[in-house]
Amino acid sequence: MHMQEDPELRKATDKILKAIEESYGFVPVVNKVMSERPDVFVPYVNFGQSILDRTDGAVPRKDRFLLAVSAAAAVGGEHCLRVQIKHAREAGASKDEILESILIGSYMSMTRSQSYALRAYADEFDIPY
Repeated sequence: MHMQEDPELRKATDKILKAIEESYGFVPVVNKVMSERPDVFVPYVNFGQSILDRTDGAVPRKDRFLLAVSAAAAVGGEHCLRVQIKHAREAGASKDEILESILIGSYMSMTRSQSYALRAYADEFDIPY
């Protein structure tokens, strides 16, 4: 059984996909797959835009993209990382700012894995923590 698709959401989805392709030169697979469900895709994209809006908010635009770079590095989001690096550069981030953001995210990811692994090790060898 297929859901009935709202024609207005399909139109919005197609417009979003076209804008993504014009901006990136391609449509990421996440967007391709999610666009099969416009009722989910349109709010998803709107949410992302509200967080990484192209204008300053409480966190300046450049800093938002540097945070996104750091987070993408931390979670291993290879494709997201490339896109967010591009956005950070467009927002005025320097090469050094982007590198430091990557290093921060990578470090946080490393300490997370160490935290899990070393707790398991401590439990196995009765090391109190």
